[in-house]
Amino acid sequence: MGPAIRLSPAARSLFDEPLAIAVQGLGPRQQVTLRASLRDETGELFQASARYRAGDDGQLDLARCPALPGGSFSGLEPMGLLWALRPQKPFWRLVKRDVQSPFLLQLEVLEGHGERPGRLLAQAQHERAFLRDGVRRVPVREGRIRATLFLPPGGGPFPGIIDLYGTGGGLPEYRACLLANHGFAVLALAFYGYEDLPKGMKEFHLEYFEEAVNYMLQHSQVQGPGIGLLGHSKGGDLCVSMASFLKGITATALINGSVANVGAVLRYKDITIPPLGVNLKCVKVGKSGIADIIEALNNPLEGPDQQSFIPLEKAECCFLFIVGQDDHNWKSEFFAVEGSKRLQAHGKEKPKIVCYPGAGHYIEPPFFPMCAASMHLLFGKPVMWGGEPKAHCEAQIDAWQQIQAFFHKHLTGKPSGTSSKL
Repeated sequence: MGPAIRLSPAARSLFDEPLAIAVQGLGPRQQVTLRASLRDETGELFQASARYRAGDDGQLDLARCPALPGGSFSGLEPMGLLWALRPQKPFWRLVKRDVQSPFLLQLEVLEGHGERPGRLLAQAQHERAFLRDGVRRVPVREGRIRATLFLPPGGGPFPGIIDLYGTGGGLPEYRACLLANHGFAVLALAFYGYEDLPKGMKEFHLEYFEEAVNYMLQHSQVQGPGIGLLGHSKGGDLCVSMASFLKGITATALINGSVANVGAVLRYKDITIPPLGVNLKCVKVGKSGIADIIEALNNPLEGPDQQSFIPLEKAECCFLFIVGQDDHNWKSEFFAVEGSKRLQAHGKEKPKIVCYPGAGHYIEPPFFPMCAASMHLLFGKPVMWGGEPKAHCEAQIDAWQQIQAFFHKHLTGKPSGTSSKL
């Protein structure tokens, strides 16, 4: 019997679940390199590798055996081969376009610790899936709404959430469907750059988002009386605007969001909120050609830019701010603190702010590799998003639990049934 890779779960796991990796049948204290590879739907390759030494019994369990220096990571990191995945193409971010198919993870055990990989000793494949069995994916094209609704298995009704991404546009579904696996009815909502929606980010009308809120409130599978909102980046300030002006919102969670309106004019009935001013002179471009845009936005507490501060004190919901303290897209922690001050100054409940040192802008569901820099649609060049890979990975795991617990508490009145597996 030669070396073999043992995985648990064996053939398939959900993307936000831990995967146990072990190798058996090696020689006593044998030196090996483990390599993980994954191709996204465009064919781009992501890879990570780590150096290990088997135990005296020829066994190697990543949950008990630390990686040695010289690979993509070192130390005791059972999921390191996943969170340390790096794109071979610069400025490329791992996203899942079709949630109905899994990512295929390839694992290899190679002889030795050399710069060039040694002989292949063992290999295995594993599917990292996005949809739990029984979760229903329902495309929604009602009125102007362009969205996808994910419904958990069973009769329902379920606590309802609208999920918004940022300036990338389109209709990302992967976070919404992973959340639906945990018992929520989640509407992934497109708002520009998709089908017949506006092509660019010039102005947004809150009436469109109101249609989506009403769709969820009236849905037989959605538990009332109110719904939750989850937004990342630009999606975050859109959620703040929805919570401030629309009825039926009970809980709003922002992942590195803004409390000022950013990037486009916002209109609702006779109200207009201008976008926060931008000063391009404050953008720094390093030798690598990557822009640091953290200082580009004006301060929403000063001068005419105060008009872009969203009146979140009008909201009748609870807020959760998830903050990456190394976010280089904008000053997420500043926005969270100022939002908290504004709510409390108007006699509203203090929001929950959860800060993560070493986490960057793209705080995704667990085990997505950190994206350090990628193309920014509005700036037209690669920008740095911040973050340190290990700390960022740990933030993603904890934030995912925080978000679920927050929505369970405020949408069902019950504590979260899911305890952290890690």
